[in-house]
Order: sequence, then C-alpha cells, then structure tokens
Amino acid sequence: MAREDGRRPDEIRPVTIKRHYTKHAEGSVLIATGDTHVICTASVIDSQPRFMRDQRIKNKGWVTAEYSMLPRSTSERMQREITRGGPSGRTQEIQRLIGRSLRAAVDLYALEEQTVWIDCDVIQADGGTRTAAITGAFIALWDACQELVKRKKIKNFPIIDNIAATSVGLVDGEALLDLCYTEDSTADVDMNIVMTGSGTFIEIQGTAEEKPFSRADYDQMLDLAVGGIKQLVRLQNRMMLENLDEACTGDA
Repeated sequence: MAREDGRRPDEIRPVTIKRHYTKHAEGSVLIATGDTHVICTASVIDSQPRFMRDQRIKNKGWVTAEYSMLPRSTSERMQREITRGGPSGRTQEIQRLIGRSLRAAVDLYALEEQTVWIDCDVIQADGGTRTAAITGAFIALWDACQELVKRKKIKNFPIIDNIAATSVGLVDGEALLDLCYTEDSTADVDMNIVMTGSGTFIEIQGTAEEKPFSRADYDQMLDLAVGGIKQLVRLQNRMMLENLDEACTGDA
C-alpha cells in the first residue's frame, strides 16, 4: 500500500532531536518524529522518593516519569487533565511505561540516593507520542546523569544501555513501521516496542482491533520494530558520543 507520506513500509519518519532545549533542567530534549513533537526534561532531586525512605532502602536511587498532552497538541483542544480531577487511565499507563523503560537503562545503586524525574510533554501529536517520549527522554536522562557526576553527587555514571522505542502495526493487512495518526487510527493491529541498545526487549504492547493476528504477522512486525529501533539507537549514540547540542536528524 502507498503511505500518505511516501515512506516505505520499513521506514521510520524523519527524526530530529535538539538537546539542551530548556534553560533550567539538568537534561532537556525536543524530539520530533514526523509531526509528533515532545519536550522531554530530566530534573534531579537530591533525595529518594518517599516510598523508598519509608521502606528504609539505602544507597539506591530512582527514575520516574510524568506524561501529558498539551491542550492543542491535537486537531481540537483537549481539556487539561488537572481540571478534570487528575490524569486519565491512558496517561497513567503511559507514564508508568516511560518510567519502567528508563529504569531499565540505569544502575539504580550507582544513582545512590538521587531521584531523576522525567517530564514528557506532547506539544504536537501525530501518532507514536509514547514511543517518541521514551526515545527522547533517554537523552535527557543521559545529560542529567552527566550533570550528577559533574556535580559530584554520584561517583559513577549510572547508565548501562540505550533505550529507544517505536510503533508498528498492520494496516490493510500490511506491516508498517512507525505509524502516523491516520495509520494508527485505522490499523488492524497496533504495537509499541521498547528495546535496549543491546537488542533486548523491555516491553511489547500489541492489540488486535477486530480479528486476531498470526504468529507470522507478529514476527514480521517485530522484525520491522527491531530495525527501526536500531536506527534510533544509532542516532542517540551520534548525539551523545559526539556531544552534539543542536538538532540531529536521523537519516540512517
């Protein structure tokens, strides 16, 4: 099938990442995957979260996340969740996913008793907001951990692997990588995949909308996702190893 933006089935959308996007946060990134744009900030708190203090857990840090979509990130204005009494079930599920994913990248004992709080704010949505948030937040987390070492708050750099994510799905029977909104909204199957840079899986979320999908379909979608995430990891590494502060576009 012809995709509306002309991409091949195995092609991710153009990815642009701008580091040090905001002034005050220890780590901050603006990530754009096609028309989905997310600001990811990492804030360092010089203490453990309350549940760890209550349990008297010593010499261990924590990484947690919040996620939100700005009111006009979509085609019509959405009400802010704070005015509706709190985050929706979808929002809670996504921020837990982001937190779980990023903790897999970190030696929490090397964080000592520091907390890194990740905020992912979607300013423009066109599908794949959670996967873009995870991919961008990893770089914000990396920069925050560099700052912790620089300030001598921790002794050792705690990040042990990259984390990146992408979406994949079946649309009109064809497996497609990195779905935009129109593809996602009509997909027979929608999956979100989170992986480490070394190729291990953190989370696989897959749902069939009307009819079940086969093992062959699953394997095909998973292979597409693995290829897309490898490209995202190469982009992350280019930014971090070359210490790039400006926009870096994925063209691998």
